[in-house]
Amino acid sequence: METSRLADVAHARAPITLSNPDFDDFWDIALEESVSIALQNSKVIRNLGSVTQFGFADALVGRTASAATVYDAAIVESDPQSGIEAALSNFDVQYNASATIQNTDRPQNVNTNAFGVPFVLRQNQMQFDMGLRKRTAVGTQFEIRSQSGYDRNNRTFRPLPSDWLQTLEVEVNQPLLQGRGAQINRMPVVLARINADVSLATFESSVRNLILDIENSYWDLHLAYRNLETAKVAQASGLATWRIALAKKLGGAQAKRFEAQARAQFYEFRAQLQVARTTLQDTENRLRFLMGIAATDMRILRPKDEPTSASVKFDWAAVHTEALVRSPELRQQKWVIKRRELEQILARNQLLPQLNAVALYRWLGLGDDLARSNRRGIDFPQPGSTAWGNLTGGDFQEFRVGLELVGAIGSRRQLSGVRNAQLQLARDRSRLEDMELNVSNNLTVSVRNLDTRYHLIQSYYNQWVAANEEVKTLSVLQAGGGGPQNITTDDVLEAQRRLFLAQSNYYQALCDYNKAIAGVHFTKGSLLEHNNVHLAEGAWPKKAYWDALGKARERDSSYYLNYGWSRPSVISQGEGPQANTVIVEGDSTAAGPESIEAPQPKKLDSGPAVLPKPAANGGAAKKPKKQAPTPKKKGPEARKAEKGPDLNRPIKRVGYQRPVNSFRSEVKPASFDWESLGGFGGLKSDSRKARPKVKVTPKKPVEVGTGTSNPLR
Repeated sequence: METSRLADVAHARAPITLSNPDFDDFWDIALEESVSIALQNSKVIRNLGSVTQFGFADALVGRTASAATVYDAAIVESDPQSGIEAALSNFDVQYNASATIQNTDRPQNVNTNAFGVPFVLRQNQMQFDMGLRKRTAVGTQFEIRSQSGYDRNNRTFRPLPSDWLQTLEVEVNQPLLQGRGAQINRMPVVLARINADVSLATFESSVRNLILDIENSYWDLHLAYRNLETAKVAQASGLATWRIALAKKLGGAQAKRFEAQARAQFYEFRAQLQVARTTLQDTENRLRFLMGIAATDMRILRPKDEPTSASVKFDWAAVHTEALVRSPELRQQKWVIKRRELEQILARNQLLPQLNAVALYRWLGLGDDLARSNRRGIDFPQPGSTAWGNLTGGDFQEFRVGLELVGAIGSRRQLSGVRNAQLQLARDRSRLEDMELNVSNNLTVSVRNLDTRYHLIQSYYNQWVAANEEVKTLSVLQAGGGGPQNITTDDVLEAQRRLFLAQSNYYQALCDYNKAIAGVHFTKGSLLEHNNVHLAEGAWPKKAYWDALGKARERDSSYYLNYGWSRPSVISQGEGPQANTVIVEGDSTAAGPESIEAPQPKKLDSGPAVLPKPAANGGAAKKPKKQAPTPKKKGPEARKAEKGPDLNRPIKRVGYQRPVNSFRSEVKPASFDWESLGGFGGLKSDSRKARPKVKVTPKKPVEVGTGTSNPLR
């Protein structure tokens, strides 16, 4: 079966390997740009589990088939069986019509003469039925029916050989027990809306997971470049040591042993450099997969943003409350509990017997013809009379009023349904409690991990500085620059290993610290705003806007009728807010839950420069309290202020957005020339070509659609 392929798939290039390291150029990309490209190319919300956990080929189809897409919410809402429109269709006007023609030629058990010849009934009949049925929100059913019947037969004692019978009926059926009330009858619509809200929460969580994978992969790629540079420095240092040992190789067996050790150390560093190159290529491909672009296009992604080493602190009470309110999983479970409560109400309503009050009124008329364009004033049974004329004359009217009762003695099935609904509600409430406990524990671990990573940055930085000084000192002593003469090659090689390890640990801790910041935002539900991403539904069809405008005009020109006694309480007010920061205009004390402190380097008398440690109390020293002034007599303005804020004061809602590069530290322990990484550590490309760089840096918040009209690639 032939289908169109993506251009990134159809024109995929051969991968960059250690044997074929040539590429055209670097693609310096920012974190915000990578997120923007990923969201534009994500009809299917990708995750790393679908790549890193492949055990066999079937996993590709299975994981992709179960992955979230931008169409899921629209599919749930437009479901013809359980969607919102399907539930609203129960209140639409139903139209029915039928037309039948029947011929009868049947002998009857009736003697027509003395010879016993049976009577043969010959009859031609036609029947035309039309009706309209409407169900209201409180359960009342209105129906109007029109029945037109034609009869022509050979029976005796008929003044006319044929006649038309026209009836017009109006029937009202009102439930009195089971199925009565707006809450019960509107419940399918409310349940359909809850299902749509659950699908929106699921979509939000899938987008959030994608953003976390992108941010983690971005910092992993930054770490891969740093490890590559560290491996290059280690290889160069090992090569220099090997050359020194090689120059002293003629000194005897001990010198040959030192030369062999230095040579082994060099090849170990070389192997680590090759592993670092491959790790960088794998990490770069992983980020490309999340961005939805080709695995190889002869460019190498290179992070442009520097990781922060500033101290980021969160107020525990604020982030804990925010996590319990904004978590999409908790919001989804709360919708499920609301659905269970409504299902329990519906199950209890089934315990009531079905008692309906029925009222029917009928007008009928009989005539020679069905209808004419004008009234002749001829009544049945005279020739030329009409059935509609006889009906509208009002001479023949009928009515029927009664009660209909249907129920089961014992209600065994209904009681079982109520018990089942109660058990499911209790189970989902218990799940919500456990999920809230899990969120609280995860937030605790995330905040603790953030603080631990910050302190590890300081420790590994000091270790790096100390190891660097040791290597420099030993190198000078080994080259004969003075000092103790008992310096061996083992000491130099071991010092180089410690330097390589300390440098790698520092950058590992630095990238883990930035990933820990994203982890806290992930747990407390603000990761989308942290990356300047906002969800939005796609555009509706034009017919929907026309209908909405027409309904608005009808409401503006109509009278308001209070049906509060039959209106159910509000269940859903739309999608959940992504930001809950409320800032009152003129209030300078409002602040967010997090504060950022940029570290300042300082010198110790007997050691290298270290990053500052946070204060023990988490802030500056407390200022002495001032003595309260002598209270004065309160005036009208003071008494007015004690009553509280003015409720009519306008409130400005500001959504929390992370500014671009807001966590960029100015303190850099060491500087590296990124251009020296061309060709992955000295393997420079000989076939560089001028290629335009693709930059998709959005000036506005990125919007991810949830409908089929989303402008995706």
